Order: sequence, then structure tokens, then C-alpha cells
Amino acid sequence: MRNILLIILAGSLISSIILFYPIETKAKEKNQTSKVENPENEVEDSIITLVAVGDMMLGTNFPDPSYLPASDVFLLSPMHAFIQNADIAFGNLEGTVLNEGGQVKKCSDPSKCYAFRQPEYFVDQYKDAGFDILSIANNHMGDFGDVGRKNTQRILKEKGIHFAGLDDCPWDTITLNGVKYGFTAFAPNTACLQITEYVQTQEIVAKLDKMCDIVIVSFHGGAEGSSKTHVTRKTEIFYEENRGNVYEFARKVIDSGADIVLGHGPHVTRAIDYYKGRFITYSLGNFCTYGRFNLNGISGMAPLFEIKMKRDGSFVSGKVISTKQLGNGGPVLDSLGGAFGQIKLLTGIDIPELKVKFEENGNFKFE
Repeated sequence: MRNILLIILAGSLISSIILFYPIETKAKEKNQTSKVENPENEVEDSIITLVAVGDMMLGTNFPDPSYLPASDVFLLSPMHAFIQNADIAFGNLEGTVLNEGGQVKKCSDPSKCYAFRQPEYFVDQYKDAGFDILSIANNHMGDFGDVGRKNTQRILKEKGIHFAGLDDCPWDTITLNGVKYGFTAFAPNTACLQITEYVQTQEIVAKLDKMCDIVIVSFHGGAEGSSKTHVTRKTEIFYEENRGNVYEFARKVIDSGADIVLGHGPHVTRAIDYYKGRFITYSLGNFCTYGRFNLNGISGMAPLFEIKMKRDGSFVSGKVISTKQLGNGGPVLDSLGGAFGQIKLLTGIDIPELKVKFEENGNFKFE
């Protein structure tokens, strides 16, 4: 009888403890508002989905506000579901963030010179869309001098978006759902980490590889324009500027520890590649570029990549979601699959030795 009484008392005590210390519920699946650092969720064999898109410039108030979309237009809305459903999402921020002021760059040929000054409220739209990391290593990040660069970093940090690619912010890390990601970015432009300086490049990537589960490397390189769709495997010169050898660069960073390489800069879609079990895209094209970009033909087509990876960074499978921009710009789904068609065509031409299986629904795997 005494033993039974002790058991009853013990059970009552445990019930009381549970009432005061509720069992922790399982973390919600990732969406736009649920991306939090949670190292307790580490799973060695988990599959991670990374979404990557190319150039984004939602509108510029320079030279005047006529180059801004209406205040009730949210250009990224059609893509929210794809971006928010990823474990981590990347894009290239093509242009400074600054409400006013700054010293606009000087151009020898004004007809070929564009300066982008995105108002700060656009950063909320990038955040709401679900972007976790943005590259700020590109030619337009210096359009309004150091004032523009500093303000871009300030507002991105304030809004909780991670970024990298300049001399004073060469790399960053972010931990989401127990996975630690390292990110760095390169370009051939002033104040950026240089795409041609391989010693520095490899040191940064190797450092991140020691610290992180997955290392993401971005580059803004290669010649620009609708005639520059091919990966030449040589140094590309554009307007007398060395835009790097993107084929060589990708292999250098993977040799140093990169797990995925995301290229942008040519403003058109380019081929994909696969090296040492890691995924490479050589150009992501114009994803969301309003008012000041050529969006004719292939310049208005862009992929949204969904890349599935293991926790060690190795590639599992991929999918191309084809988008297009109409009118002044802003992505919508392309039912004709233009970007996917370009990727299949160009990969076959430029990387003919690559064994890749493309499926009609946009999926692909390397063999």
C-alpha cells in the first residue's frame, strides 16, 4: 500500500512539473517569417533547398522618380511562394540603396551609363519576399560613391538581410535551422573583392569552409549583353575592363572549399556546370529589373534555381523555374520555359563534356 501511495505522489509531482515546464514544440517549417537560428535542429543527412536568382533593381529615383513603379506595385510578389519555401534564398542587389544624395558616378559616354539609386523602402520588399543573403559586389554598388555603399550596408543590416562582397564586408555567415552558411562575393569593380585576385579569393573561401557547413560563392563577371551568352573559358574583356575568367574562377573557389557558385553580370542566362559534386551557374540573368534595363528577347528571361543539397554541400538535384519580365519589368512565370531552354542549349554547346539529364518539367540531375 505504501508503494502504491508513493507512485501516486510521484506521478502528481511529474504532472505539476510538466504544467510549469511545457515540452518544446517542433520548429515550424521555413517560411518568410520563420527563419531563425536553431542549432538544435541539426540533421546530418537533411536535404537543403537553396533558391538563387540574378540581378534585382526594383526602381531608381535617379535621374528622377519617373523610373519608380507605382507605390502599390510589389514587383516580387509573383515569386514569393518559391523564394519563401526555400531553406535559404540568394539574389544579386544590382544597385545602391539610398533615398537621396550621394555623388553620382561620372561616365565618359552618358548614353551607356546608368546610375541606380533604390529608395530604402524597397529593402522591405526584398525582406518580405524571403531573401536571406544578397550580393553587393557589382558595378552598380558604386553608382553613388561611398555614401551609397555605406547606406546600403546600414539598411540591409537593420532589416536583417545578410550581405557581402565589398572590401569592408568581405564575407558573412548565417545559421538557419541548424545549418551554418558562409557567403562571399566577387566582382571586377572598385571597392569590391576582386574576381581576378585568386590568392585573396581562395583564402576567404578556405576560411569560410573551416567555419561553416555550406559555403556559397557569388560572382559578378563575364561580358555583358545579348551576344555574350557563351562561357568562353577565357578571360572576358568588356569595355576595356577585365571581367574575369568565370570558368577558371568557379573551379578555383570549389577547390578551396566552395559548395555552390552563383554567377551574374552578363544580363542574360548562361550555361550551368558541375565540378567535384558542386553546382555552378555562370549567369542568372535579369530577374527583377525595373525601368532602366533592356528586357528584349533573351535579356528578359531568367531562371529561378531551386537547388537541393546535402548538409555537406554536395549537389542532389536541381530545378529551373523560368521567369520573364514584361513592359518595364518585374518577374512572372514563363509558361514557355524560355530560360530553361536557354540553359539546355548553352550547356550543351559550352560544356559538352558535362553529363546532365534535363527533364521537361525543369528538373535536372548530373550523371
